[in-house]
Amino acid sequence: MKVAVTGSSGLIGTALTASLRADGHQVVRLVRRPPRADGDPAASDKAASEVRWDPRAADAGDPPLSGVDAVVHLAGAGVGDHRWTASYKAEIRASRVLATAALAAALTTTQPRPETFITASAIGWYGDTGGREVTEDAPAGKAFLARVVHDWEAAADPARAAGIRVAHLRSGLVLGAGGGVLGRLAPPARLGLLPRFGDGHQVMSWISLTDEIRAIRFLLDGPGADERAGPYNLTAPNAVTDGELTAALHAAFRRPDFPWLRVPAPLLKLALGEMSSELLTSARVLPARLLEAGFEFSYPTIGAALVAELPR
Repeated sequence: MKVAVTGSSGLIGTALTASLRADGHQVVRLVRRPPRADGDPAASDKAASEVRWDPRAADAGDPPLSGVDAVVHLAGAGVGDHRWTASYKAEIRASRVLATAALAAALTTTQPRPETFITASAIGWYGDTGGREVTEDAPAGKAFLARVVHDWEAAADPARAAGIRVAHLRSGLVLGAGGGVLGRLAPPARLGLLPRFGDGHQVMSWISLTDEIRAIRFLLDGPGADERAGPYNLTAPNAVTDGELTAALHAAFRRPDFPWLRVPAPLLKLALGEMSSELLTSARVLPARLLEAGFEFSYPTIGAALVAELPR
């Protein structure tokens, strides 16, 4: 299979690219910078698998995708990378909604058309549910991220209308050693100094990086994959509270846990502004459609996931 991947240098994209290549699939990395120049054999191999694509550049918004069987679109500005100023909120939206729309439009004109378009999404679709269980049929929330995710998924509609199978990855917190949420939480946890955020009771839906990649592959090329379209919650079946995640991280590093060590919600809101909602939102998101399709998690519990994903 020949698969084009955006966001291939990120935590998920790097692992997915390695997984696909390990199984003999050809990967085309869509990159915003100029493709690497030919040189030594390693660099030449990378150059052969890279195509420049930047939907905001007039000369690079229509990537050559002829012969590609599937596209996995993972690119987007990091939600937790900066304070949510008006300009950065616009960047979050543009990097998801406009980029997805541009890529979907490009797919409709590609001949022959790719059969599959898998695009990143997020459990931000649901907003704060107060910790109640939600599955893929729950409506979108009304907060900023929920509106972005709604429009993000809708931006792929032209590809769907053209007969391309479209699946949306509503990922929870992805726990992997290469960065992401563990990149922020592991250093203080290693010292035994990771605090609870707010009261620590908010429910956090997560997935190990290993299972994130396995789930993407399951939707991309697993048994019956050609029938799988629409939204899929990429979350482990056992969500945890913020307090439970903190305790599990301290245990993984063999450090004592201090439940009294907290950052009060008002202080978080003062320091982070609107972005603090990402630490305080409570949503128990179940992977209903994955489980119904027969997917089995390698790491369904937080303790096992941390042991597997944290660096030795």
